[in-house]
Amino acid sequence: MPSALSAEYDARLARGDIRPDPAQAPGIAALSRLEAALVDAQPSGLTAFFRKPESQRGVYLWGPVGRGKSMLMDLFFETAPVEKKRRTHFHVFMGEVHRLIDAWRKGDPAARKARFGQSKGDDPISPVADVVASEARLLCFDEFQVTDIADAMILGRLFEALTERGVTWVATSNRAPDDLYKDGINRQLFLPFIALLKERLEVVSVAGPHDYRLDRLRAAGTWFSPNDPDNERSFMALWRDMLGGEVEIGETLEILGRKVHLPHASGGLVRASFASLCSVALGPNDYIAIAARFHTVFLQDVPRLTANRREEARRFVILIDALYEARARLIVLADADPAALYVQGDGAFEFERTASRLQEMRSADWLAERD
Repeated sequence: MPSALSAEYDARLARGDIRPDPAQAPGIAALSRLEAALVDAQPSGLTAFFRKPESQRGVYLWGPVGRGKSMLMDLFFETAPVEKKRRTHFHVFMGEVHRLIDAWRKGDPAARKARFGQSKGDDPISPVADVVASEARLLCFDEFQVTDIADAMILGRLFEALTERGVTWVATSNRAPDDLYKDGINRQLFLPFIALLKERLEVVSVAGPHDYRLDRLRAAGTWFSPNDPDNERSFMALWRDMLGGEVEIGETLEILGRKVHLPHASGGLVRASFASLCSVALGPNDYIAIAARFHTVFLQDVPRLTANRREEARRFVILIDALYEARARLIVLADADPAALYVQGDGAFEFERTASRLQEMRSADWLAERD
């Protein structure tokens, strides 16, 4: 049977929607192999009512930002011959898993029965896996990364439980499996999951020399000033282009027991206003967490700062330092160029270093270095 995925990929090439990229060929081949396996595994006739769903060997696409991993997975998801399927960002999925675990642990028998269809036992993994498997037989995860010890400790058991229930996984990531949860607390307890992932998923590198997101940034520029309607339209157009059709699902970071909500986020992209990050009581730990979580930050409505706004200027300096150290990509909509943002007031002399960093972060070399 011809591959629907390959046919759609070729059609997009013919229309000029995407450009030829030999580095994507291994990803197409692996996903086409999985497509065929899913077709072969489809039960038919009377056996459809009695045959237990079988998990197929999935695919793990990894490589630098902007190489088309998400695009390949999205094409596969659109054409995959599975009725119950779900495509989501991995951190969103894990957030839902933690809420289900919490509901099981805190629920009385009636609440458990209503949510999970069962009520007995202390271990939440099995009932949680039942809920997930009932909703999707194919799970496609974008931005697969593990930075939280709570995620690390449950992933192995959850993965095994879902596999036993016939769930197939596909994932994209910027990290090779062996680099997941790198330097994390008690990482040795996470290593069995890495081994299981490599056994159950075909690991494919998509690491061509061409960064398609970088093309967009280079073409549009990363510093928009002054903050007028034309530049605002250009800034927002670039944001939508970088999203590539993804929805702003938002993100809530938990930092030292506090929660920082970022409503305009999707995957490794976040858009926030200067006021929401620098006019409120955030500090170094908050900015470091943002820089660690997102590879590309859109910062809008950065004002010219005066002496009576020295606290906002100080926070802005700390934010830029965090993004700089994390080698994040920064796109800014501001009232002025970096050197003119804060010229008088406490810390104005020190701000010159921040202005210099902002100029460096606008450069083509900086954008390319993010990989």
